[in-house]
Amino acid sequence: MRFIKLFIVILIMMLGAVFTVLNADPVEINYYFGHRDLPLSLILTIALGLGVILGVLAGMGRVLGLKREIHSLKRRSQMVSEEVNNLRALPLKEQ
Repeated sequence: MRFIKLFIVILIMMLGAVFTVLNADPVEINYYFGHRDLPLSLILTIALGLGVILGVLAGMGRVLGLKREIHSLKRRSQMVSEEVNNLRALPLKEQ
């Protein structure tokens, strides 16, 4: 299993190196305060990284909401279990 993980990491690194070599041409980036020439591979890597970060941040709201819901449901389940146990401990009245 460890060998497979190492192989996958090396494969990804090789693909990244090939991507960088194939996309090394400089591209001019214009923004409000000036311009700069950067390699295309760097620009694409930065765009991918920003996309990943924004995707994780967008998903965090949902994850945190679900964790809050799980916590409240566990607390409610515990209260219901305690209530059931208290009701079982009460003596039955005969009519």
